[in-house]
Amino acid sequence: MASERMTKISADNVAPNRRRGGDLRTLLSPATSGATAGFMGVLTLEPGEVVTEHYHPYSEEFLYLVNGEITARIDGEPVSLSAGEALHLEINVRHRLENHGDVPAFLVFQLGPLAPRPELGHVDTEPLLEQESA
Repeated sequence: MASERMTKISADNVAPNRRRGGDLRTLLSPATSGATAGFMGVLTLEPGEVVTEHYHPYSEEFLYLVNGEITARIDGEPVSLSAGEALHLEINVRHRLENHGDVPAFLVFQLGPLAPRPELGHVDTEPLLEQESA
């Protein structure tokens, strides 16, 4: 039976994570689907929103911009991305995502391999947005 070999998840059924900014939804992960090689999800950045700078000490990150335009700050250097473009970030590369456009940006992301424990997967290099508002 297919349900024993696959997991189907709708972004509408996943609560957004806004700690680093934007509307980030991890769809497929060890917790949601039993994934063992990495995780993937979607990110919506409204005009003016950012994802605060961080890096991944164990994982590469793959970003695909479906809609809109963003500036990715890679180790502080700006890189423009338009819809239909992808970005590969190696392990330990600092990155921040910014939407300076007039329309929402919609991205798909995937990271792998997994960190040994979830709390080790991200290292924040600037205050989280929820910490700034507290």
